[in-house]
Amino acid sequence: MNTMTLLGKRFFLLLVALGGATVLAACGQPSATDTTGESGEEIVETTESVTAEPVADETMAPVETETADAEADATGEEVATTMESDAADNIVAIASSQDQFSTLVAALDAAELAEVLSGEGPYTVFAPTDEAFAALPEGTVEELLKPENKDQLIQLLTYHVVPAKVTAAEITDGSVETVAGEPVTLSVADGMVMVNEATVVEADIMGSNGVIHVIDKVIMPSQM
Repeated sequence: MNTMTLLGKRFFLLLVALGGATVLAACGQPSATDTTGESGEEIVETTESVTAEPVADETMAPVETETADAEADATGEEVATTMESDAADNIVAIASSQDQFSTLVAALDAAELAEVLSGEGPYTVFAPTDEAFAALPEGTVEELLKPENKDQLIQLLTYHVVPAKVTAAEITDGSVETVAGEPVTLSVADGMVMVNEATVVEADIMGSNGVIHVIDKVIMPSQM
């Protein structure tokens, strides 16, 4: 009787234990496996959010490159502008820009000396005005500008050019060799500079490759 009672109690306790486990499962209590799965999903989500951050750095690079290119272009434009200004400042360009030298410029073109006097130099040009050329005997300029008289025109024009830069303050009494191979006589009196019989009426027009002194007469070499 006692043995049967003990077995009955044990069977009853077993039934109670099995029933409790069933009740817990029915209530949806999370198991160890379920909890591990949820943690895994959180880790994946965290990893994805971290790897998306470097995108902001990539968008800044093109802005810096464009700024550098713009600065380089601006510098290139400044260099180009300075070079053009220097090139336009030579003796021939200056003479071409002044109406009083229209006959002189035409003569330089006819003698093919414009390119030479636009070169490095330095040169000193005693430049006759249009009025000075007009004072020559009638028809002289027209004859000199003819192609068959080119050699005489070159001789005349180069007689007005000294192959060095000589400012008015540096001129003293004496003679100086010209590009024509024949010297001109310089003299200074009462602050006035004379070149043979011509008077310098405007001195020291500075160019990038020399200086221009304006004279009131065309000076003639001895061979003309």
